[in-house]
Amino acid sequence: MTSPLMNVYARAPLAFVRGEGAWLYGSEGGEPYLDCVAGVASNALGHCHPALVAALTEQGNKLWHVSNMFEVPGQDALAARLTDACFADTVFFANTGTEAVECAIKVARRYHAARGDAQRQTIIGFHGAFHGRTYAALNAAGNAAHLDGFGEPMAGFVHRSPDDWAALAAAIADPATAAVLIEPVQGEGGARAMTRGFLESLRAACTAAGVLLIYDEVQSGMGRTGQLFAHQWFPGTEPDIMAVAKALGSGLPVAACLATTEAASGMAPGGHGSTFGGNPLAMAVAIAAFDEIAKPEMLEHARALSEHLRGSLAALAAGWPDVITEVRGKGLLIGLKLVPNNRAFIAAARDQRLLVAGGGENIVRLLPPLTMSFAEADEVVARLDATCAAMTAAVEVAA
Repeated sequence: MTSPLMNVYARAPLAFVRGEGAWLYGSEGGEPYLDCVAGVASNALGHCHPALVAALTEQGNKLWHVSNMFEVPGQDALAARLTDACFADTVFFANTGTEAVECAIKVARRYHAARGDAQRQTIIGFHGAFHGRTYAALNAAGNAAHLDGFGEPMAGFVHRSPDDWAALAAAIADPATAAVLIEPVQGEGGARAMTRGFLESLRAACTAAGVLLIYDEVQSGMGRTGQLFAHQWFPGTEPDIMAVAKALGSGLPVAACLATTEAASGMAPGGHGSTFGGNPLAMAVAIAAFDEIAKPEMLEHARALSEHLRGSLAALAAGWPDVITEVRGKGLLIGLKLVPNNRAFIAAARDQRLLVAGGGENIVRLLPPLTMSFAEADEVVARLDATCAAMTAAVEVAA
């Protein structure tokens, strides 16, 4: 039977009915799957974390939604937690990462317009970036495949490589430039982590040119790298604006655009809005998620788990050089660069009851929950080892 769903997803032939921690249980029964996709880095606390279930249940029995025509006390509570934990002074709540990016672009352009510099509209993006699927976010990333068939590219966006500093510096110095938009760790683009030196130079160049620096931490934020936000590994590289989502709600749609008072100075009532953004139900769950993720012991566990897992993966890659050529990324945003096709590898991993994600540059991404145990991490590596063996055997049979 033809599905009534719009044909936009190349889904795996799996449906899940229950989750617990790092494990997912399929509708077909059988052994559970070890989940290293985690809702594409969203389920930072695993499936059905008791603190989140309690928050959802309590708030669900009281009030779900009222709109932003009225005060929502939970917004103030979560905004205070976020601003206390980072560079920002002010927060706008939305539902998805791409909405947070759209807000960031509007904040940057409005900042310059309010200062009498309306000609500053250009947003510099980066090759390999991904900022979501709304139209401005697509144009900010500039991925030709994602823009195909949707009309002419939107004006006001240019793209540079982090490997060509001269071209990037010239673009930043252009008097039409409003902001630079970058992921401190690219996710979809291939788990590529920006270096301290690069981010320091980028911050200095933006400051000197009066250009705002926007970080997209939709995937790298909320503990994913072992710091609450990835840029916090490098003090002095703080942005002016930042988009956060995914793990902010740990599976419930919540997003935020954070900014300094200065960067947000052009925003006024009527300048932006959202019907569902920051509703009481989302805020209750996100507060519970933030409080769990921001615990020092949780971040310390994420760092230790990353070190343990990366050491094992390095040994795995050394043992299968014809399958894995590089282990990259940062923290628990891990990329394995492959020789065989990554989609074939993902399917072979599913045969081992292991769920992994794809990425650019023929990468397979591992995005385990921050709560994964060391024993579960060892099981991930064991199942990857079996996947490598299966891929190698398939090549030998084909030869």
